[in-house]
Amino acid sequence: MSKEFTVYLSGEIHSDWREQIITGAKENGLAIKFTSAVTDHDRSDAAGDVLGPESNSFWRDHKSSKVNAIRTKTLIEQCDVAIIRFGDKYKQWNAAFDAGYCAALTKPYITLHSEDIIHPLKEVDACAMAWATDVKQIVEILGYVIGEL
Repeated sequence: MSKEFTVYLSGEIHSDWREQIITGAKENGLAIKFTSAVTDHDRSDAAGDVLGPESNSFWRDHKSSKVNAIRTKTLIEQCDVAIIRFGDKYKQWNAAFDAGYCAALTKPYITLHSEDIIHPLKEVDACAMAWATDVKQIVEILGYVIGEL
């Protein structure tokens, strides 16, 4: 394919999986533009602070989630495929929401997670185009899909 693919990277922010995928794509000469949500936790939590201070954490989170959703919604709608990572340590409710949004848009997505969380993700995986357990599989799938590996 001659088109540059846009891949949205969603999910867990406590490891370097995004960087590993980006590096793997570059090493294999894949024409991919990567996008993502804001991965700096403090910055993401403060996204709505520009709208004024809140004494109640619920309203601070509410405003920040709406500001963050502008970015997330736009980037998911613009991507060709999303990679949705679920880590083992934390529950990524936002990643599950992103997967559901992709499914609603009929936007292809690939899940990335270990075997020990298959059961809680069975519905998310059921709509995914693929389920991978490591970054190397993701890079190989992307290479195949865009016809460069």
